Amino acid sequence: MKVSFHGHAVVQIETNGKTILIDPFISDNGNCDLDASTVKADVILLTHGHNDHVGDTVDIAKRNNSFVVAPFELATYLGNKGLDTHPMYIGGAHEFDFGTVKFTQAFHGSSYTEDDGTIIYTGMPTGILFSAEGKTIYHAGDTGLFTDLKMIGERNDIDLAFLPIGDNFTMGPEDATVAAEWIQAKTVVPIHYNTFPLIEQDGEAFANGLKNGVGKHMNVGDSIDL
Repeated sequence: MKVSFHGHAVVQIETNGKTILIDPFISDNGNCDLDASTVKADVILLTHGHNDHVGDTVDIAKRNNSFVVAPFELATYLGNKGLDTHPMYIGGAHEFDFGTVKFTQAFHGSSYTEDDGTIIYTGMPTGILFSAEGKTIYHAGDTGLFTDLKMIGERNDIDLAFLPIGDNFTMGPEDATVAAEWIQAKTVVPIHYNTFPLIEQDGEAFANGLKNGVGKHMNVGDSIDL
């Protein structure tokens, strides 16, 4: 399994012959190295409905005939736009041919803002536990620190975790450091920072500061083989 980071909260997973994109915010993301007009995606997983996470989902999915897994209201919204969607919700898991997806809690918001400023409610925000090839990846989505992260760590053997550190809208580095201790992942990668001024952080310093050497700073385009 190959896992790569592409700026903000964009993560790509290659497994079981499929390419999976999580939160493909590409075109309006100055830190992303992908091209939304050419990127391949058999599957798109979405944590919540904010524009900087839904990103280019519609265009990518229509071009690739991608399968989109998202929280119920967001899946319904995207299904009405002609996408092939699978709705899920917090606490639910489903085994697909590319791997198993389970949605977890995340403390944040979730809405999509249309071009005319209309705000569409898109359900509860989530994190994602993705398992395939005997490995488990945790993408925390956008969240603040909450104690049930301990339960997520206790109940899952997490190989690789992506945690937001940008502050202001999500956890900052101090809270994310606590979250990393609670989830007990073998490797922790910081995300959701440096995309715009309000969330500027030092991802390398955060990773280097984690206990037991679990932190890993990934530059845009870097990959990990699990």
